[in-house]
Amino acid sequence: MTVGVIGGGQLGRMLALAGYPLGLDFLFLDPSKEAPAARVAPVVHGEFTDPQLLKWLSRECQVLTFDWENISVEALRRHATGARRARICPPVTALATAQDRVAEKRLFERLGIPTTRWQAVGSRATLERALREVGLPGVLKTRRMGYDGKGQMRIRTHADALHAWERLANVPLIYEEWVPFECEVSIIGARSTRGQTVFYPLNGNAHANGILRVTRAPYGPSRWHRAAIGYLTRCLEHFGYAGVLTIEFFVRNGRLIANEMAPRVHNSGHWTIEGCATSQFENHLRAILGLPLGSTRPSGHSAMVNLIGQMPERARLLEVEGLHLHDYGKQPRPDRKLGHCTLVEPTASRRDRLARQVLARVAPGVRLP
Repeated sequence: MTVGVIGGGQLGRMLALAGYPLGLDFLFLDPSKEAPAARVAPVVHGEFTDPQLLKWLSRECQVLTFDWENISVEALRRHATGARRARICPPVTALATAQDRVAEKRLFERLGIPTTRWQAVGSRATLERALREVGLPGVLKTRRMGYDGKGQMRIRTHADALHAWERLANVPLIYEEWVPFECEVSIIGARSTRGQTVFYPLNGNAHANGILRVTRAPYGPSRWHRAAIGYLTRCLEHFGYAGVLTIEFFVRNGRLIANEMAPRVHNSGHWTIEGCATSQFENHLRAILGLPLGSTRPSGHSAMVNLIGQMPERARLLEVEGLHLHDYGKQPRPDRKLGHCTLVEPTASRRDRLARQVLARVAPGVRLP
């Protein structure tokens, strides 16, 4: 059984590493000659939109999946109508929704999932209307291609809004209310082609400069976990989903407010490699292949710390007792995710103490909430 993966980044690399013990083979499509997946599997280098490469990948593989959401929906839709096509999982409709923040907000509202107040913005006039109806403060974002804090600007005053409009106005935008949240959480679940579902413990996430720095799990009271599972279940059933799906939430006054969803394995679930009976990567593969899903039982209290911009000295990290290091083999660059490390401990207090030790070594300016 060969799985085709569109995108050869670190998520694809971890998919392959999870799939080899299951007897799976992998083929990747990625434009970069330095794709992290190239160290563990064959990579065909070319554009994600290349119809001939997609056709070839479909002939060679039984199922196609992807390791990030900013790939061409139109190219996948054209491929899906061709002869001898491999199945595409997760569904292209979920990918298309996640690529457009307006479509995503409309989905949340249709499914009764609480989300921020928002307005689509395509002109100065619609921006002015959004400022009146949604109010200040807020966030002006591009509707597409934004991740890790890119393509968005905080709006505190009317002057900020005009400045942001000048910076971002060449593409469709969305204006959202600013939520003064207490914390951010995410729920990760998997649904198989046979309709079986499993859910991971709720993740508590801390960001710096729009980039995830630390995840802890399990996190928060059981009522948050139950509510998040309910919301995620609505999305899985709506799409007839197959694979891993994540929803990120703000928590305000004990209430979950959906921010965005990701139709793929997710950075906040990297801790599941060491921290759960079955990782999110293995369950994604089981789900898209119609295999029984594995247990999501946690092994303890886990923390995941992203390594960003510059890889720290290995020996200094590995001095921390029980630390698991994952180096993606990427070249250093500001704000680039180069790796992560995981801790799994018997108590939350010990986990947090060790996570603070790691942060002091890799990101001294970041504090664990």
